Amino acid sequence: MTLLAERGDVTRIESEVSFAALLRHTAIQTQRLLLRWMRNPITVLEALIIPCLLLIMLETVVGGQIRKFTGESALYGSVPMVTITGAVSGAVGCGVLLGREREAGLLRRFWVLPVHRASGLTSRIVAEGCRIFAGTLAILLVGYLLGFRFHQGVLATLLFLTIPVLFGLAFATIVTAVAVFNAKAALVEGITILTSLMMFFSTGFVPLAAYPTWIQPVVRNQPMSVAVDAMKALALEGPLARPLTLTFVWSVSAIVLFAVPATIGYRRASRR
Repeated sequence: MTLLAERGDVTRIESEVSFAALLRHTAIQTQRLLLRWMRNPITVLEALIIPCLLLIMLETVVGGQIRKFTGESALYGSVPMVTITGAVSGAVGCGVLLGREREAGLLRRFWVLPVHRASGLTSRIVAEGCRIFAGTLAILLVGYLLGFRFHQGVLATLLFLTIPVLFGLAFATIVTAVAVFNAKAALVEGITILTSLMMFFSTGFVPLAAYPTWIQPVVRNQPMSVAVDAMKALALEGPLARPLTLTFVWSVSAIVLFAVPATIGYRRASRR
């Protein structure tokens, strides 16, 4: 602790390594990140506008055909899929900005300031969660206008809202690990190829029976499909235990595998 005499009194100033400093600095940096993202057209497009337009396009183009094929609204597959897609695509945009901050030396400047060093990475986690939750609400609003409804109660609805956040944070951990080791935007943006394949080969795009038999096991068990199936069961009906368990396993595994490389890379990028 540092002591400062002011007007005859002794005032205690918190150390930059204290828990109170971590909370305060995390809140400040979270606000900085959210403001930066809101002022960046690419991030706003990838996190909010494009997913909403994608949902409208899917309902307009294939919604009627899926309704004839399955007997139920296509929104109960497309709304979950688009929320997951928005979460991961927004993470890519934020990863590009992180790489640019690394290249510009902004992370290094924060490292030498009297700021809690864990607040940089912690604030990104909190900001990602806020961004994903806001994007999920925006997509649900559009889905509600198109006819999407919750039929399983309040608790199921709350669990529905947590799945995109958990899935998005897991994916953001992967993107962060890539961005802090390589500042090239092309490398981070190349991840969008994988996410696009996951979207088109998921049970949220078309029903599982519409895919060729040989690829159905891959489609059924890939991360986006199990998340979509869990969210569909929480909103409408269907088996819940298996897809919810697999979603948790996929997300936690990604966080565990990439959290350490992301932390080490962020620390290394901040000290250069």
